[in-house]
Amino acid sequence: MIQHARKRFLETHVWPKVQTPAQYVGGERNIIVKDHRSVAGKLCLGFPDAYTIGMSHHGLQVLYSQMNRRSDWAAERVFTPWPDMEALLRQHNVPLYSLETFTALSDFDVVGLSLQYEISSPNVLTMLYLGGIPLEAEQRTMADPLVIAGGPCCQNPEPMADYFDVMVTGDGEPSLPEICDLWLELKNKARDDQQSWLTGEAGRQQRREALAELAGRLDYAYVPRFYAPEYQDGRLVSLQRTREDVPATIAPSVIRDLDGLPLPVKPIVPYIECVHDRIAIEIMRGCPHQCRFCQSTVIKRPLRIREVETIVQGAIESYENTGFNEISVLSLSSSDYPHFEPLVRRLHEVFNPLGVNISVPSLRVNEQLRSLPELIGTARRRSLTLAPEVARDDMREQIRKRIKNEDLIEGCRAAFENGFEAVKLYFMCGLPGERPVDLDGIVDLAEQIATVGKEVNGRYARVTASVSNFVPKAHTPYQWNGMQRREYFQWAHKYLWSRRSIRSINIKCHNIETSLLEGVLSRGDRRTSKAIRLAWERGARMDGWTEHLDPQRWWQAIADAGLDVDQQVHQAYGLMDKLPWDHVNVKYGREFLEKEQNRATVQLAAMANAT
Repeated sequence: MIQHARKRFLETHVWPKVQTPAQYVGGERNIIVKDHRSVAGKLCLGFPDAYTIGMSHHGLQVLYSQMNRRSDWAAERVFTPWPDMEALLRQHNVPLYSLETFTALSDFDVVGLSLQYEISSPNVLTMLYLGGIPLEAEQRTMADPLVIAGGPCCQNPEPMADYFDVMVTGDGEPSLPEICDLWLELKNKARDDQQSWLTGEAGRQQRREALAELAGRLDYAYVPRFYAPEYQDGRLVSLQRTREDVPATIAPSVIRDLDGLPLPVKPIVPYIECVHDRIAIEIMRGCPHQCRFCQSTVIKRPLRIREVETIVQGAIESYENTGFNEISVLSLSSSDYPHFEPLVRRLHEVFNPLGVNISVPSLRVNEQLRSLPELIGTARRRSLTLAPEVARDDMREQIRKRIKNEDLIEGCRAAFENGFEAVKLYFMCGLPGERPVDLDGIVDLAEQIATVGKEVNGRYARVTASVSNFVPKAHTPYQWNGMQRREYFQWAHKYLWSRRSIRSINIKCHNIETSLLEGVLSRGDRRTSKAIRLAWERGARMDGWTEHLDPQRWWQAIADAGLDVDQQVHQAYGLMDKLPWDHVNVKYGREFLEKEQNRATVQLAAMANAT
């Protein structure tokens, strides 16, 4: 049921006073609005970032479509408001609301948030606070919504564990409906048992028992309150269950048949320009490669694909329902899709007459790249984006990124011959065993590609080398390695710039403070939650946006929380050490990661001896 009075108040007193009010008004094409009186459960899907980011996230559209296909559930959306909107909501005592019916977050049965980026953690607290939900999970009663989290940040759930009732890794399509249904069953049972709604300490106890039953029945549902950390010499040494009826370790949620999962063929069309204004069609989940630095490769296993005609029909329906003029095929490595060439040719066959562009990101650098530029075309695309990650063959062998510079250069030559004008390359610095010669290789490779452009078109091609600062992430073979320190990254960035000699080459290095904070938040244990809370209380908002990030506020909060950054981020772990995320399982498990770490160590020693 739409909250008409709240909407009228917002129209009069709030929306006229904020920037880009269209992100707060709802009513977009293809939204689904249900009468709450006609459904059993109400779910609000949240994204802890701005509307323009959240509406570009394919997973949100998938889960929104999936839950709304059911007649017994209503799924709605909410995003983090910008500071001007937050101030007005606070001033007028208006709760953060869903875009479909303007319902306060506290009035939903379930609130599900997708955790995509560690730096956005304070946005979660903003949304809970404005939505009228107690920040700490322990303080909630049966009258409060179940607050669940999914997304890659849940691979190490501990830094945000205090604020969520349930955290899930793996695929959301099988887990979300099961959790929602079970919570509704437990909630209704609690109401029937008590003949009244419980609040206060009785309600908190009732909630604890309901959550224990949920955790015991769903092996992928991590309920942090039932796991107590123990520390020694500043590091986590154990995470003990506080009750025997919850699992000792947490399994990932996995959907086996991706092709049988309906595509969201009526995606919501935003009123305002978003980061990705296009149709996204997921063609494959998982990656056939095993790069040692890549968390997504590990957590998206096993490899699953959609059939060509499933993809094409989904694209046709999505186009008819939206009118977008671009379709993007989505996967971790699109050109590794086993039917890639037939798929792209079929999409061009259908959509070229309609003036719709086919976008193919995530291209693999291999011999196939030489034929790709002709295949994918240049309509509204003048730049080719590739991710060689490193520039020398021995370092690539160490990180298990098995590509060749020869293929990359010849692929770029084919791109220039087919009308492409620029190339963007993604690299990392700070990898284990990195040497000055590896940094030299980044600039050398960019210059080689720029020179190939001159050979083809008579002028140096524009080449952008985007260099990120490596953060060793949970559940990768490098999880035991420490992260490089600030001084190293400062030197490496300056060194890269000093080697540049061709003006058409641009070297863009990621912000060091942001990367270091990402290291703190992705590698921390449960004590990190205090630093997140302090940063939020002191004004941390929308820190994923560079213009809003205040690193000093974060470093002060981290110091005041008593965190040892050097120990948490920069010092390596031993293979026998307890890691903060060890209780979360991945396919192949820790044994596989240990083997890969050992192999990497041997290769690093060989590289050092060769040097």
